[in-house]
Amino acid sequence: MSNTTSDDSLITTEVQADSNDDRAASAAETAVAARDLNVYYGDERAIDDVTMEIPEKRVTALIGPSGCGKSTFLRCINRMNDMIEICRVDGDVEFGGKNVYDTDVDPVALRRKIGMVFQKPNPFPKSIRDNVAYGLKIQGFDGDVDKRVEESLKGAALWDEVKDQLDSSGLELSGGQQQRLCIARAIAPDPEVILMDEPTSALDPVAASKIEDLIDDLAEQYTVIIVTHNMQQAARISDRTAVFLTGGELVEYDDTAKIFEDPEEQRVEDYITGKFG
Repeated sequence: MSNTTSDDSLITTEVQADSNDDRAASAAETAVAARDLNVYYGDERAIDDVTMEIPEKRVTALIGPSGCGKSTFLRCINRMNDMIEICRVDGDVEFGGKNVYDTDVDPVALRRKIGMVFQKPNPFPKSIRDNVAYGLKIQGFDGDVDKRVEESLKGAALWDEVKDQLDSSGLELSGGQQQRLCIARAIAPDPEVILMDEPTSALDPVAASKIEDLIDDLAEQYTVIIVTHNMQQAARISDRTAVFLTGGELVEYDDTAKIFEDPEEQRVEDYITGKFG
């Protein structure tokens, strides 16, 4: 993978050109679509009438200042907001041609197809093997569990580091390894979409770089939707970028190069160049 720096970009960053350009050059079907989506916490609106289509097998970044609704939007996709009592969702989130908020949709089954990786690594107090196999056992997987564990750890670029210590606790791994373990756990049930809520914010730069490289690889097989406060990271790893601003408004959504080099909205340029946020 070669790196290039865009002189026209509104931020200074090294962009991973090869793989992103290859993905951008090919057409993509829609993996997830929001239609007139509004989200409320009690009387407070967190997402304001968002409509957008997210392409499959691409990396889509959600950026914006704290409190703009990007994590709330992410959690709508696999109905994690169901766990917040005061949260109310209006509008549609379509996945596989169906609104995930239809009454006949099982949220647990939905989350097998739309996995999630959180900001802070959260391995279970179990062995590395049992961490990865956890979701498989919950869903009654009747295949070769050890084979799937190995495939998932390889998919998370962790196998070579842990293959001789699969019975050791996942809590004994470094922070970066723990996050890759959580990614392995997320992909083990064979999802179609992986949601990532600031997956590198708690990691050191070296560990964060490994996760970024991994995200680029994952997009060959999965749709990746990532929330990040790091605009350089969004520019490096994503194909599409959505900019949320105060009040849960989706202000602009376009190819990442367009967002960072020539945004349509002045507010987006002001945010990217650090005038606010």
